[in-house]
Amino acid sequence: MTRTRYRARGIIAALATGAMVATLAGMTAGSAVAAPQAASAAQDTAVNGYRNVGYFAQWGVYGRGYKLSQLERSGGAADLTHLNYAFGNIHYQSLECFIANKAQGTGPNGSDGAGDAWADFGMGYSAADSVSGAADTWDQPLAGSFNQIKQLKAKHPGLKALISLGGWTWSKNFSAAARTDASRKKLVSSCIDLYIKGNLPVIDGRGGTGAAAGVFDGIDIDWEWPGSLNGLEGNIVDQANDRNNFRLLLKEFRTQLDALGAQTGKHYLLSAFLPANPADISAGGWNDPELFDYLDYGNIQGYDLHGAWDPSRTGHQANLYDDPANPLPADKRFSVDKAVTAYLGAGIAPAQLGIGLAAYGRGWTGVASSTPWSSASGPAPGTYEAGIEDYYKLKSVGTGYYSAAVGAAWRYDGSRWWSYDNAQTTAQKAQYVIDKRLGGTMWWSLDGDRDNELVSVAADKLRTGVPGDGTDPTDPTDPTDPTDPTDPTDPTDPTDPGECTAAPWSASAVYTGGATVSYGGSEYSAKWWTQGETPGSAQVWALVAACDGDGTDPGGPGDGAAAWSAGAVYVAGDLVTYQGSTYKAKWWTQGDTPGASEWGPWAEQ
Repeated sequence: MTRTRYRARGIIAALATGAMVATLAGMTAGSAVAAPQAASAAQDTAVNGYRNVGYFAQWGVYGRGYKLSQLERSGGAADLTHLNYAFGNIHYQSLECFIANKAQGTGPNGSDGAGDAWADFGMGYSAADSVSGAADTWDQPLAGSFNQIKQLKAKHPGLKALISLGGWTWSKNFSAAARTDASRKKLVSSCIDLYIKGNLPVIDGRGGTGAAAGVFDGIDIDWEWPGSLNGLEGNIVDQANDRNNFRLLLKEFRTQLDALGAQTGKHYLLSAFLPANPADISAGGWNDPELFDYLDYGNIQGYDLHGAWDPSRTGHQANLYDDPANPLPADKRFSVDKAVTAYLGAGIAPAQLGIGLAAYGRGWTGVASSTPWSSASGPAPGTYEAGIEDYYKLKSVGTGYYSAAVGAAWRYDGSRWWSYDNAQTTAQKAQYVIDKRLGGTMWWSLDGDRDNELVSVAADKLRTGVPGDGTDPTDPTDPTDPTDPTDPTDPTDPTDPGECTAAPWSASAVYTGGATVSYGGSEYSAKWWTQGETPGSAQVWALVAACDGDGTDPGGPGDGAAAWSAGAVYVAGDLVTYQGSTYKAKWWTQGDTPGASEWGPWAEQ
C-alpha cells in the first residue's frame, strides 16, 4: 500500500511559570446500547438544526497566542454549536486516558506519555485573558483552558464541549487499547472518569476529584487511522483486526456513556473524525452503518487532500468537487463530494455527517503560474511549519482566485501558491450541506480564523437553509407530499390547525422521549430527555402539528423547584430554591452553594 501522508506536525516547546510544558504545532483532524437516542441527539444544535463544530488546539495558547476569550470576543462562540478540545492522549503502558506534564519527544515513540496539563488546567488566566473577565486565583483547583471552557459554556448554555482523543500525533496507542474486551473497557472507563466525571490528577496544586466535572459533554474519537499504514510513522497498526476492534471500541464508548447518562439524566455525545481517503475508509470500516448506531455524528475530513508532501506540484487541498485538470493518479484524486457520496452510498444518514473546512492553507513556492497543478520548487515558508499557514495571514497574500465548478480557492503572489478555504468556498460548502441535508460543518482549527470571518459565514449560510433535521429530503413544495402545507387535504394544514390537546411546555419540567407539549401555537414531541430547551428552537423537540392555543406557559421561577441540598447531585437545568431565591444549575454539581460565586454552577433566576 502506498503511504499517503495527510498531516504533518511540528514540535514547539514552551516554558511556563513553575513548569515546563510541551505544545504540539500542527493539525487534527475527533448498559445496553441506545442507538435511536444516539442518532436523535445528533440534532441537538443551535444553528437552524445544523452543527457548526470548531476544534480548539491545546497548544494554541502559547506561540499562537490564541485563547478562548478571543473566540468569545470575535463572536465565534455564538456561531458554534460544538467545541472540540484537541487533544487527549492514550498512555503507552496503561493504555488509558491520562493527563501529564511531559514534553513531546521525537521519533516514532515521541508521543509516549506526552501531555500538557499546564495548558489543560494549570495555567492561571488574568482578567484580560479570561472569558469571564475575572482573574484566576492561585488556589482554585481548575484553571487553564478547561476552566475557560466552563466560562464559555456559562455564557453560551447551548454550546457543547467534547474532548477529542488522538489526532495525527497521539493516535499511536489506539490499536493496542482497542485489542481486547478488557482493554477496551479499561480505556473507555478511564476516559469517562478523567474527562466526563472530571477526576483530574493533582499537578502543581491544581486538579483533584471532580475538578473538571461539567467541562465536557462528550468524547470525539480521532483515531488516524485504524487498519491503515497511512498514519504517523510508529503508530501501532493491526491491519487484520483494527477494523472490528474499532467497531467494538465505539460500541463500548456508547455503552458506558449511556450507563452514566442513565444516572445523571444527560445524553453524552460521541463523535468521530472521518477519513476522506477511500483506502482509509475501507481499512477502518468507517462506512459501516453500525458505527453510526454508536456515534451521534461524524465529521468528514474536507482538507489535506493535497499538500507539499508532494513538493513539486501545487493543487487543491480542500476542493469540494473533483477537478478535471487534476493530473494525479486516480487513487490520489480526492474531493469532499467523493467522500460524502461514499458514506451516503453505504447507507449512513445524512444528518450524521458533517464536512470539515480548513482555517489554514497549504502552499508551495517557486511557482511560475497561478494555474492549479503547476510545477513548484518546494513548500512555501510558513510561520510554524513549511507549507502551512493560517487563514488570517493568507487572506490578503497576492491575488485571490476561486472556482465554483471545483469549489476551491487559492492565492498567488508570483512565486508562492496557496490552497485554502475563503468566504466563497465556505458559503458554497455550507449550501452543499443544506442541499444534501447533511448535519453541518466543522473547522480545523479556530486559531486560524481568529476574527471569526469564515466560521460566521458558515453559520449565517446554515441559518438561511431548510431546518437541518437531515431526515426528510422531500421537497416541501411538492404537491404530492402528504405533509405539504399547501395541500388542502393535508391533515396538518395550518389554516385548520385544530385545538391544542397537549399540556403547555414548562421550562422547569423534565420530559423524556415521546412526551408531548404545546407551545407557541404548535404541538411538539420530545425525541429524548430534556429540560429547559424551548420547543421550536431546540432540536430535541419534533414538530407534531400546528394547533389553536398559545401553549406558552413556561412556568414561573421556582415552579417545581425543591430546596437545595448540599448532598444532592444536580445536572444542567435543575431548579432549586435557596434563601428565598431560585437558581438553575448550569452543569453537573454537588455541594456548591447557590449564589456563592457569580461563575459557579448556579444561575439565579
